[in-house]
This record gives sequence, C-alpha cells and structure tokens, in this order.
Amino acid sequence: VMDGVIYRDYNQESLDIEYNNRGRFPDTADCKAAQVVGSDEAKAEYECRLDVKFGEGETDLLDIYIAEGDGPRPIHVFFHGGYWKSNTKNDFGFVAKPFVPHGLTTIVVEYPLIPSVRMGTLIDRCCASMEWVWRNADSFGGDKNNITISGHSAGGHITAMMMQTDWPSYGDGLPKDLVKGGCSISGVSDLDPVRLSFQNDELQFSPEEAAEFSTLFMDPKHAGPLLAVAGGIEGPEYIRQPTELADAWYAKGMDVKGWIMEGKHHFTTINQYLDPESELSRAVRGLTGK
Repeated sequence: VMDGVIYRDYNQESLDIEYNNRGRFPDTADCKAAQVVGSDEAKAEYECRLDVKFGEGETDLLDIYIAEGDGPRPIHVFFHGGYWKSNTKNDFGFVAKPFVPHGLTTIVVEYPLIPSVRMGTLIDRCCASMEWVWRNADSFGGDKNNITISGHSAGGHITAMMMQTDWPSYGDGLPKDLVKGGCSISGVSDLDPVRLSFQNDELQFSPEEAAEFSTLFMDPKHAGPLLAVAGGIEGPEYIRQPTELADAWYAKGMDVKGWIMEGKHHFTTINQYLDPESELSRAVRGLTGK
C-alpha cells in the first residue's frame, strides 16, 4: 500500500529512492573511480590549459583540451553533474577522450554550486562560459561557428538550458545559434520531484524556482538537434525526465530525439565517453559533423 503519496504514485521513501542515483547502483564507486583515472589520462595525453578564467567569480574556470591538426577546430563543451550542488570539472577530463583524438577541442566548465548561489546565478555563469568560448575561440584554435555541448544529470539540465538561451540578448553580437547542437545525458527536465525529494535538504528549491527552471514546460528557443539520452536500467523517473522533454520539445517543433540506451544506468551512460568508439561517443561526435 502506497500511503502518503506526495508526487505521482510516490510516497517520500519511494521518491527518495528515485532521486538517489549514487545509492541505486552497486558499481557507482567503480564508475566514479574510472572517471578519475580517465581524467588523469586525458590531462597527461592531451595538450591542455587548465583553470582558464572566463569571468571574475572564483568558480569562473574552465579546462581546455586542445585537439591537434589545422585549425580552426570544432569545439565541444561539457557540463558535469552532481545535482547542481556537488562535483567539480577536475574529474571530468575523461569526456575529452571521444573528441580530442577526432579533432574536436573539448572544454569542461566549472560553475558555482547550490546552495552558495541560486539556480539563476548558476545558469548565468554557464551562459558566461559559453560567451567566453565563442569570443575567445581564436585563442585556442577553436571554431566559434561549430560549438556543440553535452552534459550529464544536472549537466544535462544545464545543456537544455543553454539551448534555451536567447544569445543575442545575453551578449552583444552573439549569434542566435551559438550552440549548434547538444546532448543531454540522463538530464533532469522537471525539477518539482527533485524539490520534493531528500535532495532538497541541500538544494532548497522553492516551488517557484523549481517551476522557473523546469525545461520540460518551456517552449524551445532552438531548432536543435538535441539528443535526450537515458539508460534503460535507470529508475523510472530518470527515464521519464529525458523522454518527456524529448516528446514535449519535439511536439513544439524542435529537432530532438529521445534515446533509451539498453543496459545502461545513470553512471554507465556517461562513462561511455571513456570509450571513443562507444555508441554515445560516436553519436555526439555526429552532432559536429565529425
């Protein structure tokens, strides 16, 4: 018997299970350890510029993993996960592995974490990082006319928000299609169930803030393409979140595809970036024409 239902068919305990990815999968620690190893490898193998400042804030930093070959090279920008309140860019250098050897310069962005800032500021700083990348592409041999993005979990939400940004009104001279395409991996699009879960002990979302930043209910501002990925063995909520976003934005005219990846869970989805020839790695490279 489900008593005390607080969201859809979930009571507090069952909703908390849905939004506790770290506790859900027995190999979470192994997945995270593999990310650290892969990031160390990327820093050792590729030409990189670490902790480049894109603004005045102490977290206004990004890491650039520079592709070899004649420029200008396509740019792929990545936003890490951690429920907007944990992790740093430092352990996500591994996401350069599918891109740098194929001629794409890869940038991993740092952003300020909730609750030290609210979501509006977090998203603004991610926008500022994108503006910096566009304006300064020449300084690292990048092609400002070929910028794609991806992100995982909270970073998947940020990815969708970047594709929701009206760039010309964000910064003088920025093109409407600053972002050419994106991939949201296990991304959150409906923040209300997160607000109702134990995650809100730290996040402190108000109903208004959760509603304002739920991409699911927005009218898309970008033509796409956007890939909205989930793992087939994630929990039902993490499958619903990207699937409903893809359905909603597609119905509103965006080129968006939902993609449930069989046999993958919340961490093995993103860890496909450890293998440059994985299905996900190839698909995201395809967004850039590579």
